Amino acid sequence: MNKSILTIELRTAGEVVLDLIEIINANRVYLSEIDGAIGDGDHGINMSKGFSMCRDRLVATTNLPGLAEAFDVLGLTLLEDIGGSMGPLYGSFFLAWADTLNGHADMDATLFGDALKKSLEAVQDMGDAKVGDKTLIDTLSPACDAYAAALAAGSDFDAALAAMMHAAEAGKESTRALQARIGRASRLGARSIGVLDAGATSCFLLLQSLGTSLQRRLH
Repeated sequence: MNKSILTIELRTAGEVVLDLIEIINANRVYLSEIDGAIGDGDHGINMSKGFSMCRDRLVATTNLPGLAEAFDVLGLTLLEDIGGSMGPLYGSFFLAWADTLNGHADMDATLFGDALKKSLEAVQDMGDAKVGDKTLIDTLSPACDAYAAALAAGSDFDAALAAMMHAAEAGKESTRALQARIGRASRLGARSIGVLDAGATSCFLLLQSLGTSLQRRLH
């Protein structure tokens, strides 16, 4: 079977969002511990609160919505109900996914790449963070670049997802050596070096979950 032409049926893929909720809730304490090293220590708590609210709304429906609709519920929940900077950032991130997938019956490798790129642009539009500032951009931007490069080199959907996840993990790990330039952690100056960024870590977990959930549906 040629996996390069395989697609994901969006109408039946709403469980991908339930997987995202599970990974965030499973890492709630871990994310807050990372955040506590150079921030206020509530990243995992806030993320878990928002993702759990989304889960409650999704399971309250008679039928689990499709992937575009589920991303829309998640994005709006994070945007409207989660405080701090992460609510608007991740809310915009998932609403970009919903907007890009809306109206499509299936998602192929190209449409996934479009959604990933637009989600990056949505986050960048919310602030001035760049690669190297010790934020979730350090995970998301190289992951987006790696996915696009893999497709351009002829990789299939499955391999491009693997490239995305590998780059996301490397990007997340890169934040250990970076000095925070944006947000509360930037006040620590050089003392912010040596620990992971919580946003970069949650972004890696989300991209890893997204990639593995979709890969299971390609096999």
